[in-house]
Amino acid sequence: MWAGARSHELSSGVAGDSKSELTNPMSLSEERKAKVWSVVRVASGNFLEMYDFMVFGYYATAIGNAFFPSGNPFLSLMLSLMTFGAGFLMRPLGAIVLGAYTDHHGRRAGLILTLTLMSVGIFSIACTPGYATIGLLAPLLVLIGRLLQGFSAVMELGGVSVDLSEIATPGHKGFYVSWQSGSQQVAVMFAALVGVVLSSILPPEKMTAWGWRVPLLLGCGIIPFLFRLRRSLQETDEFVARKHRPTTSEIFRSLTTNWAVVVIGTMMVTMTTVSFYMITAYTPTFGSSVLHLASNDSLVVTLCVGASNLFWLPVMGALSDRVGRRPLLLAFTVLMLVTAYPAMLWLVREPSFSRLLMVELWLSFLYGSYNGAMVVFLTEIMPIDVRTSGFSLAYSLATAIFGGFTPALSTYMIHWTGNRAVPGLWLSLAAACGLIAALLARPQQDALRASGGEKLQPLSS
Repeated sequence: MWAGARSHELSSGVAGDSKSELTNPMSLSEERKAKVWSVVRVASGNFLEMYDFMVFGYYATAIGNAFFPSGNPFLSLMLSLMTFGAGFLMRPLGAIVLGAYTDHHGRRAGLILTLTLMSVGIFSIACTPGYATIGLLAPLLVLIGRLLQGFSAVMELGGVSVDLSEIATPGHKGFYVSWQSGSQQVAVMFAALVGVVLSSILPPEKMTAWGWRVPLLLGCGIIPFLFRLRRSLQETDEFVARKHRPTTSEIFRSLTTNWAVVVIGTMMVTMTTVSFYMITAYTPTFGSSVLHLASNDSLVVTLCVGASNLFWLPVMGALSDRVGRRPLLLAFTVLMLVTAYPAMLWLVREPSFSRLLMVELWLSFLYGSYNGAMVVFLTEIMPIDVRTSGFSLAYSLATAIFGGFTPALSTYMIHWTGNRAVPGLWLSLAAACGLIAALLARPQQDALRASGGEKLQPLSS
């Protein structure tokens, strides 16, 4: 039933495009160009948010020395990683407040507001003097900056994903929405590339003293350009067409009513957020502090992981438009569940650059393939009136409870158990959550109509 409807929609779309191209090829070219720029404008702030998070994760050791000095390197690192994770605790609050604002005032207004808040957060961390200069005020200001970033970041994820799903052409929602995560991978690669260049120019003592600030200041420098992109955004047709825009109290009531959907969404995102922060933000620390590889080697691996993610996300997003979301979600949660720990065991037995690269690229394949289908599916299971706030709340809860503290938790579990492969068990637990959620989740009827039907089974099953 669904397959027939989907085939008809896709064939109609292709026929329509061909006819349009024959009658007015310039019009089709201009429309495609406009769509590309719409995606760039929407995803630009998501790039900044993830770039800043990656820089903090990459230089956690140096940041710990600057703002959380102690006689114990492990304690300084843990305080730095806990500060990294603390930003995620603000995400549920940001999801509710900023998500409700966006669902009521529009996608464009919400994305501009979140970019403003993110800019203040990154600027405060980049420019705060170290503990040796201003004492306890230094870690306090850094913590406030991280909390502000966390408050705004989840709305960036939700707002971007919903906006992309609403501007997508019929039958291509998976491909369009995959660029929310795709922009994050560009940030991962850019941050890693900056790190590689700086590490090759500056000696380790200068990187620890002040070099880690350079990537953050670079992020501050691109903020005006991102504002210019965001201000040229147009409101989505789907939002403009809505006759009723829910008030904040109505949105809160709807979220309460749909709590089960939010819980399922949270479990679904757990696989994404744990694997993402494991293979990106934690890789430089894991490679240098746990495997005792060169810092540059870990950054090069992270750069390759970002490129791998960027490849698999749109490919699998497009594949989910053809075969359905659920088959991909089930397949790659099972693969992560059974292979994560054995892969980590193989790595830690004889640590090397090549083994780290192979394991991280395998985990990147699993992450990118799962997430390419998951993000768009998460927009489809949320009721339209609370699509942004519901998406953001589910994403924020998963990140606050599981993903954001993955670097800190992994570091602690290794220290406690003495087992350097134990992060693989954390990945397997996250995959189990994603598997259960993929079996339970059901898309909304309006999302089914827009995408041509959910392939695996209809809602009535």
